[in-house]
Amino acid sequence: MRALATVPAMTYLVVLMVIPLGLVIAYAFLTAGRFGGVQGPVTLDNVTRMLEPLYREVLASSVFNAGAATLIAFAIGFPAALAITRLPSHWQTAALIAVVLPFWTNFLIRTYAWIILLNREGLLNDGLALAGLGPIDFLYTRQAVILGLTYAYIPLMVLPIYASLQRLDPQLLEAAQNLGAGAWRRFRTILLPLTLPGIITGCLFVFIPSLGNFVIPELLGGGNSQMIGNLIRDQFLKSRDWPFGSALSLMVLALLIIIVMFQASAARRTRRWGA
Repeated sequence: MRALATVPAMTYLVVLMVIPLGLVIAYAFLTAGRFGGVQGPVTLDNVTRMLEPLYREVLASSVFNAGAATLIAFAIGFPAALAITRLPSHWQTAALIAVVLPFWTNFLIRTYAWIILLNREGLLNDGLALAGLGPIDFLYTRQAVILGLTYAYIPLMVLPIYASLQRLDPQLLEAAQNLGAGAWRRFRTILLPLTLPGIITGCLFVFIPSLGNFVIPELLGGGNSQMIGNLIRDQFLKSRDWPFGSALSLMVLALLIIIVMFQASAARRTRRWGA
């Protein structure tokens, strides 16, 4: 009976994870067909092709954009989560609903809303015009892409940090304050170390989807800030080079595995420190 209970979960993992991943791995070492698809012979050309300067530059740009969005989300999300924990309990629920409220709207609609705000005839430039400032090209820039990524995923930063702060004993901060520790020292020696698991989780939740996102760079970057997600999509849907698209996907997967392993190692060190 115990073995039968695992059948649905194992079926889910095999059908939706193991088999697709196996196909991607197999495709990465095959050759693109003349009219799409894959064919023999087995080759390492797709792996070596990823090392070309063009693709290294796209990966570096993707990591930079995702990292910048993660840092900005943390800079905004940590104070927001801390402020929520200090609200009365009945207001905390309302604040958390406000944080996740954007997720109730379609992702594309939220992205198109930023186009309305950022274009030369948009609301932001209209406000600048009233202040006597000329129109600024916010749209179709790297900054617009980072802004869009930050907005899209910042709730995923706030919620894990909020959960970590909720578990923190407030008497620790009171004791540190009574002993003369300033706000920065309390943050550095108490808040930051004890909430580090939540911070790392939030950073992963923002960085990973940002790295693979192709909608926001397409709409807000206008092709001027291509990311690895756009490149992979183009290999499958435009160039019809499935083997190279699979190789790029494996490269991103390997990068994310390294990051997750680092997160697990940091979490273990934090637990030992707390013990």
